[in-house]
Amino acid sequence: MNQHIHLYLIYLQSELGLSPKTIEAYRRDLGRFASQLAGRGITDATTISADHVLWFMMIERARGLAPASVARSLVSIRCFLRHLSGEGLVDTALLVHLDSPKTWEHLPEFLSPTDVTALLRAPSPRKPLGIRDRALLEVLYATGARASETVGLRRNAVDLTVGFARLIGKGDKERLVPLGRKAIRAVERYLAQSRPTLVREPDPAVIFLTRLGAPLRREDLWRIVRRHALAAGIGKKVSPHTLRHSFATHLLAGGADIRSVQELLGHASIRTTQIYTHVESDRLRRIHREFHPRA
Repeated sequence: MNQHIHLYLIYLQSELGLSPKTIEAYRRDLGRFASQLAGRGITDATTISADHVLWFMMIERARGLAPASVARSLVSIRCFLRHLSGEGLVDTALLVHLDSPKTWEHLPEFLSPTDVTALLRAPSPRKPLGIRDRALLEVLYATGARASETVGLRRNAVDLTVGFARLIGKGDKERLVPLGRKAIRAVERYLAQSRPTLVREPDPAVIFLTRLGAPLRREDLWRIVRRHALAAGIGKKVSPHTLRHSFATHLLAGGADIRSVQELLGHASIRTTQIYTHVESDRLRRIHREFHPRA
């Protein structure tokens, strides 16, 4: 990898006549890319895939780089891969799967692990609704669930012994997602101490209830998240989807492979619209436990 980068930088200088500052910018961007890939055991430039590039972009964003800086890194990598393609070293189809830099100017907002911790600690542990809200926030961050998936979570869809939640996503697609120890404890406490004080007859099948015993709505969840984000001193606008993005970003930054994260989120793959509905629970549990900050 480093040898190919070295030769490419020589090409930029001798053949294209780029300025030293421009070449140095390419050197930094490609150096970070190669270093991150090497950390995952990828040292052969000819094996680079679009997944590797997307993973690196998420790492860069997680480092706190501005969208413009992430976009510049993507340009550097695209140019490098185009050069390798011209040399017959990588498949030209690879370039088709890489989005334009404009895509990276609109990366979703996410929270740092420190902000997430502050948000999760914001609800009062001494009040029934605070216990409920803590369980809600823990589930959102532990699973990466959408707002609708969280408020629609039914009691028989959560196995706290095994540590999995069965989520119903878009198009009624079903997937199993690990909860993690802290989310399990929060939900257990809510079910034992808080929910019994909220429930009315007939008992709704969903887990999370309002103060009047009705099923929680998406709008309620948005207000809960925003209220506790303000209480935690988080300046940026925070929504349930922010926690979903944080879940994915932190897993990727921790080294989780992007295909597994896509399964956990119920997303389509990078290059297709296929939805991952069948998950291998043991493998996902291991990945979740290894890479999620609160597993």
